[in-house]
Amino acid sequence: MNESARCWGVIPAAGSGARMGGGEPKQHLQLAGKSLLQHSLDALLALPGLQGVVIALAANDPAAAYYREQAGVQVVDGGARRADSVLAALRCLQKNAYGDDWVLVHDAARPCLSAVDGERLITQVLAQACGGLLAEPVVDTLKRVDAGCRVQATVDRQGLWRAQTPQMFRLQELQAVMQRALQAGVEVTDEASAMEWGGCPVLVVPGSPSNFKVTVASDLALAGFYLGLR
Repeated sequence: MNESARCWGVIPAAGSGARMGGGEPKQHLQLAGKSLLQHSLDALLALPGLQGVVIALAANDPAAAYYREQAGVQVVDGGARRADSVLAALRCLQKNAYGDDWVLVHDAARPCLSAVDGERLITQVLAQACGGLLAEPVVDTLKRVDAGCRVQATVDRQGLWRAQTPQMFRLQELQAVMQRALQAGVEVTDEASAMEWGGCPVLVVPGSPSNFKVTVASDLALAGFYLGLR
């Protein structure tokens, strides 16, 4: 890693994870003795040279005190949308970080990020001085369907990638573009989509199938399998 580059982590974790079902927010579900959020946090903190991590939790989340006790971790109140939580974390980082520092935004529900993938992202982004994200090429045949689940067309998968996290951009640039996008009413589904809208180049760095997002209850078993392999 470039010794002069400073990197920070951000985890937006204020959502309810409604698609999982149940009453507990998805990020707090237990897997292999830890919450999904803790697994994701540990993966970020293990990356070489990371200065610290800011977690954005829902206001009054009882787990906030637990995470505040961990070395290198700060906790802020998140918002209703992912972008609101990310911006809250970026504002917190401004107290200790420089505008040209790099920020890695990682999903709370991607517990299986490997050090190899994280280091590959950092290395390639720093080498090209261009923000980027981990992603995986689409290999399945894609179908576009109507409201009745009838196939309308087969979609060409050439050049299509599934976005993952972390997504890595410079602090000041990411914050400015995300704020402008929200003010313009743009739907910001991830940090890369905001940067694309802002006309910034975004690098795709190949990731791994194991770095998937836990979305439904059946995903927990697969995540447990990948964690067990380590």
